[in-house]
Amino acid sequence: MKKTKSRLISPLVQVARVIVGVLFIFSGAVKLVDPIGSQYKFEEYFSEGVLNIEFLIPYALKFVIILIILEVALGVALLVGYKSKFTLNSLKIIILFFLFLTWYSAYYNKVTDCGCFGDAIKLTPWQSFYKDVILMVLIFFLSRYNRYIKPIKETLLPGIIIFWAVLISGVIMYIALYHLPIIDFRAYKVGTNIPEGMKYQGDGKIPPIHDFMLEDEQSDLANDILKMDKAILVIASSIEKSEFDGFPEVKKFSLEAQRKGYKVYGVTASFSEIIELTQKNYNLPFKFLFCDETTLKTMIRANPGVIILNKGTIIEKKSWRDLDDIEL
Repeated sequence: MKKTKSRLISPLVQVARVIVGVLFIFSGAVKLVDPIGSQYKFEEYFSEGVLNIEFLIPYALKFVIILIILEVALGVALLVGYKSKFTLNSLKIIILFFLFLTWYSAYYNKVTDCGCFGDAIKLTPWQSFYKDVILMVLIFFLSRYNRYIKPIKETLLPGIIIFWAVLISGVIMYIALYHLPIIDFRAYKVGTNIPEGMKYQGDGKIPPIHDFMLEDEQSDLANDILKMDKAILVIASSIEKSEFDGFPEVKKFSLEAQRKGYKVYGVTASFSEIIELTQKNYNLPFKFLFCDETTLKTMIRANPGVIILNKGTIIEKKSWRDLDDIEL
C-alpha cells in the first residue's frame, strides 16, 4: 500500500516542485533586470493611501533587493533539492506575504498592478491573488510530502549552483541599478515611436503610451518636439530625489549636443522653485518642461537620464553615468 501511494505521490511532488521553482525563478528574474520598477511598486504599497506605512519607503529598494535575491535563490534551491525543509518553510513565508498584498490590492482596489512579474507580464489584482493561492497550495503540498524531494546530487553541487545563481543575479541587478535595465519591458523602450504608441487600437483599449506631455508655462510642446529630427530629453522625474552628481555630466553632454544641432529639454515633475535652484546651482543650458512623474519613471529608470528622439522615435536611452558612450 505504501509503495502504491509513493508511486502516486512522488511524480506529483516532482511536477509541483518544478512549477513552483520555475515560477519563483521567473518572478525574480523579470524583477532583477529592473529593480527600480519594483522599488516604485513597493513605495506605492507603503504609501499613505495604501498600507500607510510610509516610514518604510526609504528602505523600499533594500527590501526589493533582498526579496528578489530570495525568490531566485529559493526557486533554484527547490529545483536542486537543497535543504528542502528550510527552503519550503521560507517559501511559505514569502507566498503568505505575497498573498496578503495581492488580496489587499484586489479587495480594496488599491494597487491595480501588483508587479508580481515586473513589467514583463501584466496581471489584474484578482489574477495575481488566484495565482498566489495556487502557489500556496502547491507549496503546502510539497511541505507535506517533503520526504520525496531529494538533492540532485549528494555533493556540494546544489550549494554551488545556488551560489552562482545568486552571484549572477547580483551582477545583473548591479547593472540595472547603476546603469539601466538590460531588458526593457516598458512602453518607452529603444525603437519605440511615441506618436504611434499614443494611438488607440481598433478594440478601444488604452494605448500603451498615455499621459505623455511636455508642458511649459503656456502650452504642451509634445507634438512639436516629437516632430524634430534631433531632440534630447533630460529626464529628472523628481529633482529633489535626483543623483546630483549627474547634473555636471548632463550639462557637459547637453552643451556638446547643442553644438551639434540638437534641441535639449529638461523634463521633470518637480515644482518651479526647485527647478530654478537646480538650474542656478549647476548652470544647466536648457529649460525644463513638465510631465507626470509616473510617466517619467516609466520612460527611464535613471534620475537624471537622457532620451534621444528622432521624429518621435526613441533611438537612445542612457543613465547619466553612461553619457560618454553616446555618439551624437
